[in-house]
Amino acid sequence: MRVIITAGPTREAIDPVRYLGNRSSGKMGAALAEACITAGHSTTLILGPVSTSFPSVENRVDVESARDMHSAVMREFPNHDLLIMAAAVADYRPKSVSPTKLSRSAGALTLELEPTEDIAASASSIRKPHQRIIGFSLERDGDLARARQKLLTKKLDLIVFNPLKTMNSEGVEAILLYPDGRTENVPYSSKAHFADILLNRAAALFT
Repeated sequence: MRVIITAGPTREAIDPVRYLGNRSSGKMGAALAEACITAGHSTTLILGPVSTSFPSVENRVDVESARDMHSAVMREFPNHDLLIMAAAVADYRPKSVSPTKLSRSAGALTLELEPTEDIAASASSIRKPHQRIIGFSLERDGDLARARQKLLTKKLDLIVFNPLKTMNSEGVEAILLYPDGRTENVPYSSKAHFADILLNRAAALFT
């Protein structure tokens, strides 16, 4: 397969030195990349500012913001079979960015935020019949309804429900959700082992 993996956080600028971000390390994406390479798949990485090392792949695109990642995915996806959206993309960004460093001496600061691009939904809108998309949903423990809503709204082929404790951890205890209502509980395992499982389930989406 020709696979795209997105991974890591995005950074949404407030001013030239500050940003809104999250604690995603990119470890899940790195494990998926290793699994793809081992399985012999052609792999493209689209990475936010990750704090973990990644294997060498045929094509690596480093990005900063959700807008950057959206552009990269929309450019690369038409030439791939599978998109795995493992990145922790920011949901909001400042509506305006200060051109100069903000000073604390100015007192209280209010930021007006706007939604970022929905990358998975955008990819779904241009997909071809042979292409598949897998998403991740980081939610409170037990909040499967929200993950299932994302699965259906974004028209994904599979979504991985992750509890919040998964972020920046060494392992994962996930639930796989499918559009036909099926669920699969995956017991706690290393991210490397989970990556092998997910890649196996991804291959089954093409049968």
